[in-house]
Amino acid sequence: MDVRAVERLGGDLAEFTGEVFGSLTRAGWQDRAGQYVRGLMVDGRRKSIQPMAGRLPGVHDQALNHFVTNSRWDVVPVRRRLAQRMDEAITPAAWALDDTGWLKCGAASPGVARQYTGTAGKVTNCQIGVSLNLVTDMASCPVDWRLFLPESWDPCSPEAAADVDQRRTRAQIPDGVGHREKWRLGLDMIDEVIGWGLRPPLIVADAGYGDSGEFRHGLTERGLSYVVQVATTIGVQQQTAVRTAPPANWTGRPPAQRYRDPATSVKNLVLSHGAAAAQPVSWRDGSRTRAGRPVKMRSRFVFLRVRPAGRVLLAAHRDQDLPEAWLIAEWPPDRDEPTKYWLSNLRATTAKRTLIRWAKLRWRIEHDYRELKTGLGLDHYEGRTWQGWHHHVTLVSAAHAFCTLQRLDPKAPAPA
Repeated sequence: MDVRAVERLGGDLAEFTGEVFGSLTRAGWQDRAGQYVRGLMVDGRRKSIQPMAGRLPGVHDQALNHFVTNSRWDVVPVRRRLAQRMDEAITPAAWALDDTGWLKCGAASPGVARQYTGTAGKVTNCQIGVSLNLVTDMASCPVDWRLFLPESWDPCSPEAAADVDQRRTRAQIPDGVGHREKWRLGLDMIDEVIGWGLRPPLIVADAGYGDSGEFRHGLTERGLSYVVQVATTIGVQQQTAVRTAPPANWTGRPPAQRYRDPATSVKNLVLSHGAAAAQPVSWRDGSRTRAGRPVKMRSRFVFLRVRPAGRVLLAAHRDQDLPEAWLIAEWPPDRDEPTKYWLSNLRATTAKRTLIRWAKLRWRIEHDYRELKTGLGLDHYEGRTWQGWHHHVTLVSAAHAFCTLQRLDPKAPAPA
């Protein structure tokens, strides 16, 4: 938006920031939060602090920098209020987990390392942030974040860098914060947001999370439903698989029952059923139109009931049958094999169109990342502290939430 458009929304923005940042009770902090959010929304090629301050009359870059980098305000109550406000506004169909990268040149920013990020599509020098987003087909918003620390940043890890203590001190990383797998950070955020009084209708995530048997089992233990993408190599037993025991000896303990046949990969199982098992499903209106009407999103899918296997699940269900789940594979008519796979613990009676609508719902988080980065400066922050990073992503989330609320409000003026 241009400056005039943002100023026209000044009353709504002041009310919004006063509510979301109400926990910031020190003099001037709420004003600084409002200035930063305005700066993120105003058009400009670069959304780092100095250029943003230059576009806003009466705003000093040093004061804004101090607020983001050095001021000791807590992000948790801000994120809690933001999550509660957006949960009420958009009534999410699911909570989505994913991660995104900040490409970096140096080695001083907290968590920076050579690691894979989908942002670049390769291993490169970057930070990785994990987010939890409330999503529907029409609206979505990040409400919680974690900065991923590779093992090289964890002094308790054998992979720790030689200068890890000095790097952590410079980046002001709190004691006790170490390496945690991204799927664990995802569960941490789910637990935190549930602790704020919200309840997820469903969890959706890509294969970076769905491939983890610990993650899927963690969701099940929490009584949460999920539809998560998985890699082609994830092992499953067929629904009809039965545990058996070999003949018992006359002495000793009776042999335990177990699955005698090895698990098969989801890819091989679906291929064994062939393309004839795929059926067409449409799940929502697309962006293209035909004769003035939206064209339905449509593809072909295979649906199988299976028992997800693997060391973690076998240990968790010792002396029990593995629980059943849906295996879903997208097999477009012009492809020789499926292109995507999902597992879901939703009931066997769940409608297939509903399964696909939820499996495909994760696309909204990609929409959010694109908007956060191209429009709101998510990856423009130049600070090098743990606290500054968390302040920045929280302020960017607030700016995104405000823009989302404006789009949902039919009485709001259209941005210039």
